[in-house]
Amino acid sequence: MSRRRQIYEGKAKILYEGPEPGTIIQYFKDDATAFNAAKKGTINGKGVINNRISEHVFTRLSHIGIPTHFIRRLNMREQLVRQVEIIPLEVVVRNVAAGSISKKLGIDEGEPLPHTLIEYYLKSDELNDPMVAEEHIACFGWANHEEMQDISAMAIRINDFMCGLFSAIDIRLVDFKLEFGRIFDGDYSRVILADEISPDNCRLWDMTSGEKLDKDRFRRDMGGEEEAYQEVARRLGLLQNDDGGPGEVLDMSAHRSRLRTSPPKPKK
Repeated sequence: MSRRRQIYEGKAKILYEGPEPGTIIQYFKDDATAFNAAKKGTINGKGVINNRISEHVFTRLSHIGIPTHFIRRLNMREQLVRQVEIIPLEVVVRNVAAGSISKKLGIDEGEPLPHTLIEYYLKSDELNDPMVAEEHIACFGWANHEEMQDISAMAIRINDFMCGLFSAIDIRLVDFKLEFGRIFDGDYSRVILADEISPDNCRLWDMTSGEKLDKDRFRRDMGGEEEAYQEVARRLGLLQNDDGGPGEVLDMSAHRSRLRTSPPKPKK
């Protein structure tokens, strides 16, 4: 498929004009950012892994009736998706205290929450994605009441499904971020799941060791990001190497062993 006109470039993906009206080609980059792009780097092969994981999760979600923008994967780094009008909200679903909620509320990281918590953040790099209440969303018209009902209901259902999906492969789903968009049929619109679901926007911890298998390894300078992303894909059964992708996984225990045995770098 020939490359089309670039529409948008974000922190982790590039969007191109699709082959048919109403479609977009979504390209997954290896670029990694954290703290609203204050920290930048590269995780080799991240785009390939995230493309496969997101395809897998979105396909499974469609099987349980969650409407999504995903159409099909095109190659190692690209997938064809429906063009949507993005609702300017990041929907964060939390099962366990970690990250910003631990810092803001003084809750120990790893503490299970009394019940699943849904938070809303305004998508605005300039404002550092501030948390907003449903009253703000209604007041400023970012989404209407019916759309918010659909979003919250889908978020809970997605969380229930993904907790089971990851638990089955010994991974704890700590929290994750979702984005939604509108598709139109004349004057009528409906909300569907958009963006991606991958270790870039999920906190995933090994249920036995507590090992972090997500972008927190990059945020916190822990190292082993490539191995962590590959480990998630391996447990999901996605590394068959049928399209030139990575065919062998370097496990986290080997990475930790290398860190312990590597001699310290000489001081300059």
